Amino acid sequence: MTFTEWFIFFLLIQVVHFLGTWKLYQRAGRKAWEAAIPVYNAVVLMKIINRPWWWVVLMFIPIVNLIIIPVIWVETIRSFGRNSTAETFAVILTLGFYIYYVNYATSDAYIVDRDLKPRTEAGEWISSILFAVIAATIVHTYFMQPFTIPTSSLEKTLLVGDFLFVSKFHYGARIPKTAVAFPMVHDTIPVLGVKSYLNNPQIPYLRFPGFENIERNDIVVFNWPVDTVRQFFDRSGKHYDKPVDKKSNYVKRAVGVPGDSLSVVNGYVHINGEQLELPDRAKPQFSYVGQTKGQPFNPQSLYKLYDITDGYSYNPNNNAFFIQSLSDEGFERFRNHPNVANIRRYVDSAGVKNPSLFPNDRKRNWNNDNFGPIYIPEVGKTVEITPESMAFYKEIIETYEGYEMGFDNELSVNGTQVLLNGQPINNYTFKQNYYWMMGDNRNNSEDSRTWGFVPENHVVGKPVFVWMSWDSNASGFDKIRWERVFTTVKGDGEPTSFLPYFLIVMVIFFGWRYFKKRREEG
Repeated sequence: MTFTEWFIFFLLIQVVHFLGTWKLYQRAGRKAWEAAIPVYNAVVLMKIINRPWWWVVLMFIPIVNLIIIPVIWVETIRSFGRNSTAETFAVILTLGFYIYYVNYATSDAYIVDRDLKPRTEAGEWISSILFAVIAATIVHTYFMQPFTIPTSSLEKTLLVGDFLFVSKFHYGARIPKTAVAFPMVHDTIPVLGVKSYLNNPQIPYLRFPGFENIERNDIVVFNWPVDTVRQFFDRSGKHYDKPVDKKSNYVKRAVGVPGDSLSVVNGYVHINGEQLELPDRAKPQFSYVGQTKGQPFNPQSLYKLYDITDGYSYNPNNNAFFIQSLSDEGFERFRNHPNVANIRRYVDSAGVKNPSLFPNDRKRNWNNDNFGPIYIPEVGKTVEITPESMAFYKEIIETYEGYEMGFDNELSVNGTQVLLNGQPINNYTFKQNYYWMMGDNRNNSEDSRTWGFVPENHVVGKPVFVWMSWDSNASGFDKIRWERVFTTVKGDGEPTSFLPYFLIVMVIFFGWRYFKKRREEG
């Protein structure tokens, strides 16, 4: 739905509200016309049901409004003496239209000083749970979201099993695109295993202002721009067309920002002709090949001593080994191992074609280690569009500049002329920013080299804090990576755990509470 369609829908709701409540407003000592004025009618209704004015704000927050509006329906009929469980279910199951019956077919007096305390313990529990869910949904959607690192694409910068807090407000929180969804879950309801949202209606893209822009080398959580990550969510093989905010979550490093010219040379990212300098905490990993002096390695010893966690293999016929992912620090230690005869970094040679890479037109001799150059689109900037360059921009013009922005685009070629929606074009001006996301585990990361640009409207947030880190390869208390618990994601030098300071604060706080209670009792 467009903004215009949502506005018409909003006005229709106002008409429905007026027709169903104007007599109730009069019974409560208000004027009938007060039920007809948008927003003002909601403020008046809060006074009628003896609830705070800020409930009106909750009514306009997507997802939260799905919880608070049914509560308001129930509170409205209870303000006129309709307290039975049957009527509570009736007003919810009829989507509020039971209020029409109370409005027109009853004459119950308005209860001025209605007791707002739930009449049963179960009712008190339900009320507490509802508002806990509302508060958590607001925090989860607009401020801070928990996130788990599912793959090794950023090893050793972020580890599989790291539990993060992702800030929504650094880059500006998005309004959810899905208007009807289960709160605080992504695309699937846990346990039930069913879809957690309705595809329609959808809210047009809107993002609150952030207090910083995505900078080069930032680690960013975003929605995978292509579609569903099947090994994560779609085990049946079925294809889903998802709204932006329900596409699978990915986390990568923004190695290229809008306006950059990016290339990969022998595995290293270059921006505008200069090799990209990574921050201190970045731990890029590459693949290595070599030979032993006769004996294979014990994989467990490799894991413990050199942090080799991915893809070790050995060929006894020629004593050759292959290591999928090894950091520079690990390589410097491993090369001096007494069983290593030789070792070198594996690099796909320039000119060797990998046809599965972006822009997927099979015309370029690019591979993961030698790729580009490629221009990263910037909002307001214009590029030349030719049949040769169209492959780079076709998907973003048709999908991200079109459908996701509220309209449809179609890019085609007629001979040597490129057509946009049937009209000839020679250039195009971008309507939003795009980013180039890559994993630090360079030979074991499906990233922008495979599926291209990440649109700004797919950006979820910025990882800021590791609150827990779980090592599935360890056992007992060693499963917890204590040195990573309560560490920041960004910073200089090795991460420092703030867990001891947190525990000290907790001991002081609860100790103060205990002794304060003892003094009061004494």
